[in-house]
Amino acid sequence: MMINTTENLNKLCRKLAKLPFITLDTEFIREKTYYPELCLIQIAGKGVAEVIDPLATEMDLTALFDLLQNPKVVKVFHAARQDIEIFYHLTGKVPTPVFDTQVAAMVCGYDENVGYQQLVHDLAGVALDKSMRFTDWHHRPLTPEQEEYALNDVTYLRDIYLALNEKIINSGREEWLKEEIIIQNDPKTYDTDENEVWRKVKIPFKRPIQTHVFAKLCAWREKTAKAKNRPRKHILKDDALIELAVLMPENAEDMNACRGISGGFGKSALGQEILKVIQAAKKDPVELYPKDWEKPKTLTHTQKTLVDLYHLLLMIVGAELNVAPKIISSTEELKTLALGENNVPCMKGWRYDAFGAKVILFKQGKLSFRYNPNTQQPEMVEVK
Repeated sequence: MMINTTENLNKLCRKLAKLPFITLDTEFIREKTYYPELCLIQIAGKGVAEVIDPLATEMDLTALFDLLQNPKVVKVFHAARQDIEIFYHLTGKVPTPVFDTQVAAMVCGYDENVGYQQLVHDLAGVALDKSMRFTDWHHRPLTPEQEEYALNDVTYLRDIYLALNEKIINSGREEWLKEEIIIQNDPKTYDTDENEVWRKVKIPFKRPIQTHVFAKLCAWREKTAKAKNRPRKHILKDDALIELAVLMPENAEDMNACRGISGGFGKSALGQEILKVIQAAKKDPVELYPKDWEKPKTLTHTQKTLVDLYHLLLMIVGAELNVAPKIISSTEELKTLALGENNVPCMKGWRYDAFGAKVILFKQGKLSFRYNPNTQQPEMVEVK
């Protein structure tokens, strides 16, 4: 039976607060809103597993939120970012301490996108039924089958946590995991900077003023989407913002002539706001333009080949250490290295010891590759 009263939730949280760790998952919808709407919370610990109904009338989640801040209880998620984002926007705080089994699995050699279902199969020996993954979790009442299905996302997570945590401790990679979790624990990860959202869009501009206008339009859209709690694209799509930044219309008639703008939008309240944003941005001094508005540096053919070689080195290192390559370095970091810049994460800390130092040896001509016919795999060879 789903927990749908504050009294029963408080009892559950008092019990869970005595445990060393708990597992959590959430179900939510956000197709028509900017912020996700929490529909279900699944939670489990040793000897207990429950589904909590956050939509229940007069349900007070304070006890749960307090539990999420209890430093003595580890909060275990799989692919934690969206779950943490929900709790952060509800409370203004990030759950702590956190253990993400997807990140932990990468440290233990799994692919970067390893799913919960795969880990349950490998570490708990159970084949999960995912036939109800398209359930409308906002609908009430839920069937017993739906509740049981939802609970599966936290009951087996207990076994996965114990197995992965043991592997990490035995391999001495606690610090590796800790560095990754620090990012998830940072509130900045979940706070969207309205002035930086434009960077997430691939833009075709050649003139700095166009980039500046586009950045201002994106900031306006972000602020408007938050205020109205609507998805960004419901306010205005990226293509429309790009067109507006290129044409920079001065009046409603000019705006309505844009292909990405519906007829009459220019005279609407939002249309008038956009015109004001564009006109204000055009008057801004160049000093206020984004400092790095230029297009990313284009790699030469030689530099592209170097990225490929760095990637091969990364794959070899990942295989030797039995760790997902992405947790060591990203492709963007490899491109930065090919451009001759070394101020990237893979050149610091344990990543440097594992990979960065080998990049230096390779650049010095002291490391090469060869194919090993016995293992049928490429390998590194130090050149003496």
